[in-house]
Amino acid sequence: MRVAVLGAGAIGAYVGAALHRGGADVHLVARGAQLAALRERGVTVLSPRGDFHAHPPATGDPAEVGTVDYVFLGLKAQQYASCGALLRPLLGRDTAVIAAQNGIPWWYFHGLSGHALEGRRIEAVDPGGTVSTVIEARRAIGCVVYCSTEIAEPGVIRHLEGTRFAIGEPDGRISRRCLDFSAAMVAGGLKCPVEADLRNDIWIKLMGNVAFNPLSALTRATMVQIATHPGARRLVGAMMAETLAVARATGSAPGVSIDRRIAGAERVGHHRTSMLQDLEAGKEMETGAILGAVVELAELTGVPAPTLRDVHAAVDLLARTSTTGALAGAATGHPTAAPEPTTPARKAEPT
Repeated sequence: MRVAVLGAGAIGAYVGAALHRGGADVHLVARGAQLAALRERGVTVLSPRGDFHAHPPATGDPAEVGTVDYVFLGLKAQQYASCGALLRPLLGRDTAVIAAQNGIPWWYFHGLSGHALEGRRIEAVDPGGTVSTVIEARRAIGCVVYCSTEIAEPGVIRHLEGTRFAIGEPDGRISRRCLDFSAAMVAGGLKCPVEADLRNDIWIKLMGNVAFNPLSALTRATMVQIATHPGARRLVGAMMAETLAVARATGSAPGVSIDRRIAGAERVGHHRTSMLQDLEAGKEMETGAILGAVVELAELTGVPAPTLRDVHAAVDLLARTSTTGALAGAATGHPTAAPEPTTPARKAEPT
């Protein structure tokens, strides 16, 4: 099995190292100091589950890799529209693209035969069809990440918690390509269940992201600070309740309670969400997929979502008034800066 990791940052390099350890033919695509370290020394993973090292080939030019069986995207959702030149050399006729992103994916209404919204494009995550043009929906395998990692230094990944990467086809089939990729991940020491309805997983994780990420960016608070502040906790509960209503209106039924999601976030402690980290680092926030898409779906389905809408407006204003150009337009999902094919220091929220 040939796998290219496009965006070999915190999550991408960790997955690539695990796949390589399990026997897959892995190629890492990165740039800058991370690429130099990956070429020279490979990937060192520091983990409470046991440290390990892998040295798969690394390059800044995907054309050197050629076509592969799978591309694992380690980019953020707002970078997908601009990754065409990097992705194209990797794609053969049947290449699958594993889209490991937070929030609502661009393929969300693809493969829903008989659904009233089948084929509907979500502007917040696929503005003008730019993402679906770059990545055909037939190639997409969804991926919900329950794993937290960070780059300790170039080439060194600190694994904090979680090894679960749930995957699934947009149409719910338990396909051979999903089963094969799952087996490769398991061989590398990761959990990779193939779900018949990945959308439920998407909503369960999104319930936490949709509230804690934007509120942390607006307040600079950690997850436990938000969860234990009475007013902020009420705001989180309102945002989660509206998100659940949107999920149900689109046909999903996430099997988790609001109290359980908040309690889980509180247990994480003084974790700074990826959105807050991006804001402080002057990077574009992943607000389009995490919050903008939910507001858009609320409008589409007629679900009242006043709290989500107000918080979205506040984050949009934060992005527009930021002195860092990379943040402008972030809340609507329209990137203003060329994408880095590497992930940020921490990619996935642990709740």
